[in-house]
Amino acid sequence: MTTAPDIAPFLEARQITVDFPGVRALDGVSFSVRNGEIHALVGENGAGKSTLIKVLAGIQPAGSYAGELVLEGRPVRFGSPRESAAAGIAVIHQELSLIPHLSAAENIFLGAEPRRAGFIVDFGAIQQNAERILRRLNATLDVAAPVSTFGIAAQQMVEIARAIRRENRLLILDEPTASLSERESRQLLALLRQLAGDGQAVVYISHRLDEVLAVADRITVLRDGKVVETGLREDWTRERLIAAMVGRKMTFTPLASSRRKGEAALRVRDVWAADPVSGKPVVDGVSFDLHSGEILGVAGLMGAGRTELALTIFGAWIGRWGGHIWLANRARPIRSISDAIEGGMALVPEDRRRHGLVMDFSVSDNLMLAHLPQYSTAGVVDEPTVRREGENIVRRLDIRTPALETIVKRLSGGNQQKVVAGKWLLGRPAVLILDEPARGIDVGAKFEMFQIIRRLADEGTAVLMISSELPEVLGTSDRVLVMRRGRVSAVLEGTDATPERIMEAAV
Repeated sequence: MTTAPDIAPFLEARQITVDFPGVRALDGVSFSVRNGEIHALVGENGAGKSTLIKVLAGIQPAGSYAGELVLEGRPVRFGSPRESAAAGIAVIHQELSLIPHLSAAENIFLGAEPRRAGFIVDFGAIQQNAERILRRLNATLDVAAPVSTFGIAAQQMVEIARAIRRENRLLILDEPTASLSERESRQLLALLRQLAGDGQAVVYISHRLDEVLAVADRITVLRDGKVVETGLREDWTRERLIAAMVGRKMTFTPLASSRRKGEAALRVRDVWAADPVSGKPVVDGVSFDLHSGEILGVAGLMGAGRTELALTIFGAWIGRWGGHIWLANRARPIRSISDAIEGGMALVPEDRRRHGLVMDFSVSDNLMLAHLPQYSTAGVVDEPTVRREGENIVRRLDIRTPALETIVKRLSGGNQQKVVAGKWLLGRPAVLILDEPARGIDVGAKFEMFQIIRRLADEGTAVLMISSELPEVLGTSDRVLVMRRGRVSAVLEGTDATPERIMEAAV
């Protein structure tokens, strides 16, 4: 491959090796990033990306790995994230670290609040400066509102604004666009190019390979804890990246839109939901039928009401809502989460940490959490059956974990997402709702995930799939329901379901 110009790196990792019980996470990895450069780091889940970032950020402290870090030509040993931050390194993790009850402005300036007379916090200045930083991001947010009232995309913008406020020398972003709309993603990529042009060093981690190819100066591929290849952006193609990441060729075969559907498994009539804070409608009179053996894709822009609709159908919306929701196998309407689960409905939520997992529980405990009565007699859990079923799900979804007993927060984000899906697949649901099922999942795992979704539909499961990625929606769905401002703006199928028609309906 073409080599990069001989410019001294800002930060360099040399022959980094990290061992965890039963697994070698990194095996002699060397990686560097230069001032004014965007260096993309790609690989499947479990390839070692997160572990390498933890080394660079001091989360994996010196002494717990072999190899060395070199900062501007000098060996360094980060014993903590504080030491890494003091060296000018900021990490925006895939799982955000905001304080929910504080405002956006307070989160952005946390620990660096402007003060009057040396000790009085100047909240007016905090808000004005926060608005200035967000304008630079082309983001329009209510900086006085608690971040707990924001969606994931808005929270991501607050996290990025906080990192920019600190004016760090190296900015590391882990899946920063996973929850952003296409427009917001373009704005972020443009901002990163601007920052690199001003001399900022950037490490960019993403499974969205088109974005990687659009924004990166160099690209490094990790696989199984080793560096496969590093090269300049112009030396890579999407197909070559995929081959390097997974070590095999991946092909996606769209479903035939003429596949036969069964009877209606889920009926939704005139469903509405109100924002718990403002009271404004976020779902407004939605009606549709979902059939057994059908994959119904739900498309729309950020804020269209897709996630709110999923939570309402599942009985999990925390605000006021109304309308009628029936499962074919249940005599009375769905009014609660218990009603939904008892009727054979399952939800894989968008935010896995808040709504899908108990992060301090093991993989096995998370998989079994919704099914303990099924595997218990007189209050005693059938441990051999639980282990057998858990191991089967781990193999089926290729969940990369050292053991079923591993605490789930120690897994990569993509493997955590697989555990959320596996928890519900274990119960063989009649209706499966998937909200951004491929969020944070690498290209190989994504392929496997959609193969599983297709197989479930072929076996008769009714699937409602929400996705911000049009190729996922069009390549997987039998029909596409498009939402705009809380309402259904179109239902498309067959030759009518095109990217142009979907976007036209969405806007």
